Amino acid sequence: MIEYIKGELTELTPGMAVVEAHGVGYALGITLNTYTALQKHGVGKETKLMVHEQLVTGGRDDSFTLFGFASRQERDLYRLLITVNGVGGNTARMILSATTPADLCNTIASGNEKILKSVKGIGPKGAQRIILELRDKILSLGITQEMTAVPGGNGKMVNSAVRDEAVAALTALGFSPAPSAKVVSQLLADAPDTPVEQIIKQALKLIK
Repeated sequence: MIEYIKGELTELTPGMAVVEAHGVGYALGITLNTYTALQKHGVGKETKLMVHEQLVTGGRDDSFTLFGFASRQERDLYRLLITVNGVGGNTARMILSATTPADLCNTIASGNEKILKSVKGIGPKGAQRIILELRDKILSLGITQEMTAVPGGNGKMVNSAVRDEAVAALTALGFSPAPSAKVVSQLLADAPDTPVEQIIKQALKLIK
């Protein structure tokens, strides 16, 4: 089992990070919180990601996917989410992209279904199930407000680049490109200087 990967960050998008370690490039699916944390370090710098391995068998083709997290706490929270019936890997990643780990813990602890229901694939029963099954477990994670993501990056991107990057990330999360592009374009029209990670978070709540 891979516990973590440490090496040079060679590629970074809102949905994926590539870390080269000992001549091997590992592609890892990431959340927006991890994306924001990695932006602060920058491509070309050494980074360390906690790893969750996902092996899917039984279909036409078996698949092996790596997910990377900037902190052990976020990975623990991801692993808790996927224990809930009906919450798969991509859904858990969308939940952790729509809110910070600390805010998600507060949401679950307070029984706030509204925020959970705003995530694609999470209906009223799913939100209730997450709260019921994880409320007590969440207290043991020790996630604090210190984990809340802060803006980072290397300056503003032009609108087309932000749009394309946001649509690509939403598509990787399972949304169709056409409605994703429509929502992202509208959000950028209303607020052209909004960072890409914020655009994606807002779009996650608006795409039908």
